[in-house]
Amino acid sequence: MADFETKAVPGDAEDTTLEQMGYHQVITKSNQSSFDPSMPIVSIGRDFVRDPDLFGSLNENRLLKGPLFDPCFILRCCTTVETCTLTCYAELKREFSLLGMIGFSFSIVTCWSALGGVLVTGVNAGGPPVMIWGWIGISCVSLCVAYSMAEMCSEYPVAGGQYSWVYILAPKSIRRQLSYLTGWFMIIGILAMGATNSFIAANFILGQANLVNPGYEIQRWHTVLVAYCITLFATFVNMWGSKVLEKISKGALIFNIVSFLAIVVTILACNDHKQSASFVFRDFQNFTGFSASMAGIIGILQPAFGMCCYDAPAHMCEELKDASKQAPRAIVFSVYIGALTGFVFLIAVCFCIGDITAVANTPTQVPLIQIFFDSTKSNVGSCILATLIVIIDLGCANALLAEGARSLYAFSRDHGLPFSSLISRVESKHQTPVVAIILGTVVQMAFNSIYFGTVTGFNTVIAIATQGFYLSYAMPLLVRLISYFSGTHRQLTGPWAMKPMVSVTVNFIGLTYLLFACITFNFPSEYPVTSENMNYTSAAVGVIMLVAAITWFTAAKKRFSGPEIEGVINIVAGHHGSDSDEVKRPEKE
Repeated sequence: MADFETKAVPGDAEDTTLEQMGYHQVITKSNQSSFDPSMPIVSIGRDFVRDPDLFGSLNENRLLKGPLFDPCFILRCCTTVETCTLTCYAELKREFSLLGMIGFSFSIVTCWSALGGVLVTGVNAGGPPVMIWGWIGISCVSLCVAYSMAEMCSEYPVAGGQYSWVYILAPKSIRRQLSYLTGWFMIIGILAMGATNSFIAANFILGQANLVNPGYEIQRWHTVLVAYCITLFATFVNMWGSKVLEKISKGALIFNIVSFLAIVVTILACNDHKQSASFVFRDFQNFTGFSASMAGIIGILQPAFGMCCYDAPAHMCEELKDASKQAPRAIVFSVYIGALTGFVFLIAVCFCIGDITAVANTPTQVPLIQIFFDSTKSNVGSCILATLIVIIDLGCANALLAEGARSLYAFSRDHGLPFSSLISRVESKHQTPVVAIILGTVVQMAFNSIYFGTVTGFNTVIAIATQGFYLSYAMPLLVRLISYFSGTHRQLTGPWAMKPMVSVTVNFIGLTYLLFACITFNFPSEYPVTSENMNYTSAAVGVIMLVAAITWFTAAKKRFSGPEIEGVINIVAGHHGSDSDEVKRPEKE
């Protein structure tokens, strides 16, 4: 493990900054025994030195940092120095290997199960050809986005990901504003994705109930209430079952792969009425009421949703060995693996889809469950396969709420949210950001509630989730292109750096796709358009952006200074995986 040390510079201004960041101002020998190891140390440090012998001879007390990154972050304070916060060491345990990080990312991205959860969108808007060819196209342009993010991640391997990259790369005059906006997009995407995941799990649960009891009619409020229960389950686990969650996470990758193989093999082996190749790859289906071209555009929402969240390794840089090389590799490999598993899954499902009209109008309201039943001819077999996806979704619910709460905590720590001091509190007993978890739960349930008022609420939340992620992906790509054409381009030299023209081309293709997708996410999915089937994505995002704007002008404009990233880049990377003593730091206003 490569250790690193930090030493904060004494002074009134520095003391104030450290106190605002969550440090205890003074730790002396007299109060060392009462020092709370779960205090929220919220930054790796201010100024960095690479001198392992600086205090090597002094008596040291090792304390777990605690609440959010435990056990990857350790604070070491010298008990022989009176003001220990001004001479603190910190070291990062980089426990993740490349394979481990790919597994972590695949467990979050899990393209194939995401595609199965929103299969109804693809079935109604274009059918198998749009799903399959759309998936191939989305995978290709997503690789452009992934390579662009990998290039930035290799140069700046910081846990803030796109939120931090924008701050580093944007012009100084607007970097706070753009970083702030990117942070809001990230939070929208994560929390809406959590709500979408709860919707998918609720649909699979109620779909099984209808399958075994055809007399049961699924109501919208049933789906919302079950989604609430799933969200509350995730809340309970995040607040009081962190150890259980950790054990569950360790087996998530294996369970995901086994479930994928079990479902694909079962439906292919049991199905005796497979569709023709022309049906799968050529015959266009349209149940939207729109023209064929419009239906095809709407159908892209399904593969676009399936290929999302692959930025996850960027947020784990500080726990990854040789981060500047391995984190970008994990980002790109996640897209390749997701593209392959998603393609195999879609091929299997589309050949086994049976009567497309019956599947599109299934009383279970989940086309995949109908495909399971048509293939196995068994309620029990269908429910077993559907339950595998429910279990995966429950694990995703826990992970997405944890990620959302962590993002809320971090963003409020930088004064990017209203009531930041309250949201960034950490409950000492369980060492969890309880307020952030509760807020994340409330926001997810609010997204779920959209389904009360509109039959297309499910598609609306999917669009909000995907649009939030895609806009956060687009911001750093946009900043790169602006800097290139304005003559302020900063040449990236990390291990994954591309040649300038290749980089610009890949950035442009990726940005064009992201912006196009974000526009189409606002289209209604059925025609004629009524108040019930209207797509309210733009309205929902508009309200959130209005809150963000009000927060900016009333508080964040004065208090938000961007992410605390100085020095972290070279320390985590070492620089670019080396042991260089050089430390680059973005200037602060």
